[in-house]
Amino acid sequence: MTTIRSALTEAVDRLCDTTPSARLDAEVLIAHELGRNRSYLRAWPEKTLTRDETLRIRTAVEKRASGMPIAYLTGKKEFWSREFTVSPSVLIPRPETEELVELALSLIPTGAPYRIADLGTGSGAIAVTIAAERSNSQLIASDLCPRALAVATANAARHNTINVSFFLSNWFDSIPAMTFDLIVSNPPYIAENDPYLDQGDVRAEPRTALTAGDDGLAALNTIARQAKRRLKPGGRLLLEHGYAQAGALNNLLSSFGYSNIAAHRDLQGHLRVTSAQIPEQ
Repeated sequence: MTTIRSALTEAVDRLCDTTPSARLDAEVLIAHELGRNRSYLRAWPEKTLTRDETLRIRTAVEKRASGMPIAYLTGKKEFWSREFTVSPSVLIPRPETEELVELALSLIPTGAPYRIADLGTGSGAIAVTIAAERSNSQLIASDLCPRALAVATANAARHNTINVSFFLSNWFDSIPAMTFDLIVSNPPYIAENDPYLDQGDVRAEPRTALTAGDDGLAALNTIARQAKRRLKPGGRLLLEHGYAQAGALNNLLSSFGYSNIAAHRDLQGHLRVTSAQIPEQ
């Protein structure tokens, strides 16, 4: 006979050598498999679990122990106080990316009919959040992966953001000819041989959404070059990047003729987002 208490003890014991958040992970997984919140576990520790519930919990715990991220096991992740569906086809939204959204929102006046592009949208967290916060804007979001685009489309429907449209596209390649007031992207920016790729949850995330050439700058280079032709005069480009890439990206954007280039820090104090502008004509 398995109770919630014994299932939790067993799960923590199994996870303690594989993750620093064993207790939290165990609670989240058990609550998810029971369709309850974590407070329910503390309120009913002696509740007897069915055989099916016990099996599902043990299966989820084993997957977590083997390196599967919690977000993929539960199928959800919070971003900007909203819950987003996620799958192994998309990156897990991270708090650092909220800096990109916050900066974008600061550049979009409330009520302004801005046209905005989100390149490599993944789960759609960036595009859907901006669309929800600035309902008079029109969002165009692209991704090269059909499975990722399906996740993003579902998230847009989930949050009733009818002002965002999705395109299966390699950056701008299949997006109709139009110009934008603002272009944002959290593209792949990790070098292909970076040891970080073999650590933690990153191991389970789609490699094509993480890596970009030997130095991690390939996608940033392509977007900066293409965006210059797609931004209106005075339009802005916002790019998330690695904590050590701000200087190289500044040089890259300068070489393309962007102005007002500035790097912005995330909550950890790292230079995480760079903004640039097309000169006014």
